[in-house]
Amino acid sequence: MRNFINKRNIFWDFDGVIMDSMPVRNRGFEMVLKKFPNEQVDLLMQFHLKNGGLSRYVKFRHFFEEIREEKVSEEEIKEWSQKFSEIMRKELVQPGLLIEDSLDFIKENYKKYNMHIVSGSDGEELRYLCEQLNVSRYFISIHGSPVPKKKLVCKLLLNHRYINEETLLIGDSINDYEAAEINNIEFYGYNNEQLKILKSSYIESFTET
Repeated sequence: MRNFINKRNIFWDFDGVIMDSMPVRNRGFEMVLKKFPNEQVDLLMQFHLKNGGLSRYVKFRHFFEEIREEKVSEEEIKEWSQKFSEIMRKELVQPGLLIEDSLDFIKENYKKYNMHIVSGSDGEELRYLCEQLNVSRYFISIHGSPVPKKKLVCKLLLNHRYINEETLLIGDSINDYEAAEINNIEFYGYNNEQLKILKSSYIESFTET
């Protein structure tokens, strides 16, 4: 079993780290935006896949302002995000989507480390999913968008008075790495071999010794 030397606090990304949810979320964007031209949705999907750690609020705004080149209000962004969330609440309540490798580590070590979830997914939706899937009890707190991940990490460090050198973030995207870097905590990549090129640690499996 992996042992994080001199660490007391673990911040977890959710999608791709605790749950294999990305294929479902990919379909969700396509379903919500089905009335728009395929080529525009394809561009959004490229942006979405490249920036897995960014929130849906950022992605919908990118779709309308950058791809469609039209103005969109904050209220409209919230409406599109809510439509997306309604699909996710139905499609992601599947225990079979949980990643056994990381979840086993969490179950065995949640009393050893202070564990929190910091995700680009909607915070309310995330707390709902974790409650339905019976994993909330392993985490001190669960946080998501619309607050950007780098700010979530910063708030957790301050509010809990965690020492940076004793804290790490585990994620599967470049956005997770950037959130760790800007907050001066260690980053461990997981479930995305492209992250191996970064000057950081990489977890092949939580069963490694």
